Amino acid sequence: MTEITAPARRRATFNSLEVSQVRKLTADSVEVAFAVPPELVDDYDYLPGQYVALRAHIDGQEVRRSYSICAEPAPGEIRVAIKQDLGGVFSTWANESLQAGDRLDVMNPQGAFISKLGLTSLNDPERLAAEEVARNASVHLVAFAAGSGITPIMAIAKAVLRASPTSTFDLVYANRSAMDVMFAEELGDLKDKYPSRLAVHHVLSREQRISPLMSGRIDADKLNGILDEVVPVGRTDEWFLCGPFELVQLCRDALAERGVPEDRIRFELFTTGRPEAPQGQQGRVVPADPSGENVEITFNLDGLSSTIESPRSAHETVLNAALRVRPDVPFACAGGVCGTCRAKVVSGEFEMEENYALEKDEVEKGYVLTCQTRPTSKEFAVDFDA
Repeated sequence: MTEITAPARRRATFNSLEVSQVRKLTADSVEVAFAVPPELVDDYDYLPGQYVALRAHIDGQEVRRSYSICAEPAPGEIRVAIKQDLGGVFSTWANESLQAGDRLDVMNPQGAFISKLGLTSLNDPERLAAEEVARNASVHLVAFAAGSGITPIMAIAKAVLRASPTSTFDLVYANRSAMDVMFAEELGDLKDKYPSRLAVHHVLSREQRISPLMSGRIDADKLNGILDEVVPVGRTDEWFLCGPFELVQLCRDALAERGVPEDRIRFELFTTGRPEAPQGQQGRVVPADPSGENVEITFNLDGLSSTIESPRSAHETVLNAALRVRPDVPFACAGGVCGTCRAKVVSGEFEMEENYALEKDEVEKGYVLTCQTRPTSKEFAVDFDA
């Protein structure tokens, strides 16, 4: 079996794209399609499982949110699913007000939540070489998703099942009720198309199902039951976990206890599960300390070097400081989840509070999430272009 690595991360840039369709999925979720003009097709190629950041001005405030791409790669179009969160500014606006013909700023696709088994291809799942498919014969993948965590899984499952005629896929999908299942029709169609190669296991927390394992909230006992009785742990080549922090961490711990190698597990979070941690960065004003107790932060972006002083007492992140002098510094979630604000440390000491986006080898090479990184030395430098 031949493994591949994630595509090289490219410079995150926004372009204005037109909304070509808004389709209702459930009572509180929509699928939004964006038309990609011919001159930008190469900039918006992607692998199944990647995401885009969307930027809009809502009630006079810039709001950015990241959403996974939910469709197989196809040139000329990007599709995302947006589930309305209670109190969510962007998701509420998208579900209630966004319509075809509107324009939004859409970042080019990013992210490493992709298969590393060489089963999918950028913007053209039929472009796979025959020998690549043969090398990956009989590959089995398992995904655990909750709620809108199904979004990137849909793209991955469709592309993998279509590309490799011998691949198989198990999906464990948790929701409150059948009415909350996003892409229910598409999942049914996919099951009909690949009846012997796709298994979908719906777990409903507020509806009684025939099997006790498929009823109620997924806790440690239920998860172990599913791993014992439902999915073939021993012959699974790759795992995909997408949902809230608690579920993803529960699955990671359970798989680790069963000896599943860490490099076989891909995961993506909605949030870090820490509601007290602010998820937005606005480059708030933090004046330099006149007494001279400042950290000098230097960063390189698009070939240009900038420097700003940050008071030690503020203990602010590199991202927040950088945004005060360069509003085009790339970021999306600002919560350590998406990886858009990634940069390489050039010099200085630091603390990185959270990291749910960078691969282990990236951290070893000196990359950090600037939204979570705070300098601890008097001078600190990073390179966003590295």
